[in-house]
Amino acid sequence: MLPLLQINHLSIDFSTEAGLTHALRDINITVNRGEILALVGESGSGKSVTSLSILQLLPSPPAIYSSGEIIFSDDGQSSANLLKRDRYGMQDIRGNKIAMIFQEPMTSLNPVLTCGNQVMEALLLHKKGSRAEARQRTIAWFEKVKLPDPEGIFNRYPHQLSGGQKQRVMIAMAMCCEPSLLICDEPTTALDVTVQKTILELIKELQQQSGMGVIFITHDLGVVAEIANRAAVMYKGEIVEQGATEQLFLSPVHPYTKALLACRPVNHQRGERLPVVADFMEPGREKAVKSALAPVKENKSEILLSAQKLSVWFPVKKNMLGKALLYNKAVNQVSFDVYKGETLGLVGESGCGKTTLGRALLRLIEPTAGKIIYNQTDLTARKKESLKELRKEIQIIFQDPYSSLNPRLTIGAAIAEPMKVHQLHSTDKQRKDKVLELLEKVNLRPEHFNRYPHEFSGGQRQRIVIARALALNPSFIVCDESVSALDVSVQAQVLNLLNDLKKEFGFTVVFISHDLSVVRYISDRIMVMNKGQIEESGAADDIYLHPRSAYTQKLISSIPKGITTG
Repeated sequence: MLPLLQINHLSIDFSTEAGLTHALRDINITVNRGEILALVGESGSGKSVTSLSILQLLPSPPAIYSSGEIIFSDDGQSSANLLKRDRYGMQDIRGNKIAMIFQEPMTSLNPVLTCGNQVMEALLLHKKGSRAEARQRTIAWFEKVKLPDPEGIFNRYPHQLSGGQKQRVMIAMAMCCEPSLLICDEPTTALDVTVQKTILELIKELQQQSGMGVIFITHDLGVVAEIANRAAVMYKGEIVEQGATEQLFLSPVHPYTKALLACRPVNHQRGERLPVVADFMEPGREKAVKSALAPVKENKSEILLSAQKLSVWFPVKKNMLGKALLYNKAVNQVSFDVYKGETLGLVGESGCGKTTLGRALLRLIEPTAGKIIYNQTDLTARKKESLKELRKEIQIIFQDPYSSLNPRLTIGAAIAEPMKVHQLHSTDKQRKDKVLELLEKVNLRPEHFNRYPHEFSGGQRQRIVIARALALNPSFIVCDESVSALDVSVQAQVLNLLNDLKKEFGFTVVFISHDLSVVRYISDRIMVMNKGQIEESGAADDIYLHPRSAYTQKLISSIPKGITTG
């Protein structure tokens, strides 16, 4: 019997103004029926290009298929080279025989169509039957993917659903025509650990029921261990290693695979310096890295910031006169202290109130009740105009660096802007010198000064916004999910950078994340938040290793631990 999919000697180039860019070089992959193959690597390694080439979704030009073939065999007897199929031949394959779940459900779903109609569209295109039958099958699939109120969700629009629910709609859309091959392109990257766990279990359950083959693209080796039978590791457009998942974890051969395994925070003690890819790719550096530790700041008794019975309520229902009848209590009667020089981790699922609390501390969202005392100053009593002088001291690093940078400003201008606003340094040249110094501190080069945000990778943009936050030499920084969507190796670089800068500048950090393994690694103390309130708090290792509340235990049990590498 023929394999379900064979990619043989595939090479793809992209034509650019600067010449040809080699995206894939001589790729060889086999996917069998009933197995899950993980495609692992960082952004830019060629994972998504490989998956998009299977369905001929790469625009050509600029994509040039230099060599190779993609052989698909739906029945195991006959086969076809997908690269030789024309547009109409591929239409029968896409969504029907081979389906794909994309990384970002909000941009993959049509905002002007209801979720039910979008799934029905695939059924009406590929399967025989009336609209009424297609509707029933759609609702049945919504039940299969465990969506609450399937009939209600049928009539809802994508913006009315949570991230996890949107991803389930995408899974229902991909699965409804019962494909032989399912391609999952980073389907859980930006999801909470608990939602991620349910999505992974769901994909595995549906795969076992239908016996289909799955290509699961990810940069997280913990996720690979949870879901995959085999894994192929990609680096700079090449497959550097592939084999059974357990074998890959227990005895990795290629330095890049070793690097990806080593730089996960879950494999390191708190404060230990995380290795990065370069440490493994350059001979002789691997051993040196293991002994390099970043000193952990001791907790001090001096309180820098204190929240006292802080509440942030949003009205969700009003009467005819505009008086609020019902509130969403995003933050409700929360009290805690932040000590000078510490890193306080704030964890919880999406919707628990973490980001609202972080922004309320900086008065970016107005508190409904309570007090915020910063350095013995009551921030809640200050008028907005008088807060400007305090903005130098308290900064925020946002979750999405791209949307927090002005696309029309060069990064040099973006970093210099807050210095101008607060009249730091007397001349433009002094400010430029300071920007160049900051760029060097976040491992960027002087020639980056005149480039625009779109010219950088996600990890580089995150380092740019860190540099901008440090431009005013603040005492207090809120990091809002600042490493959530980064590759594991880029995440390691950013976490090391934060530890190094914290040691150098001595600022205090509130580090917000849904990833408890990252929070445990970087924090002195952890607060767990649930439904607008503090569920429990304590020393980082105590919360991680001995959680008291059932909610925290659920969060920790959802972390993909991976296969123990000893």
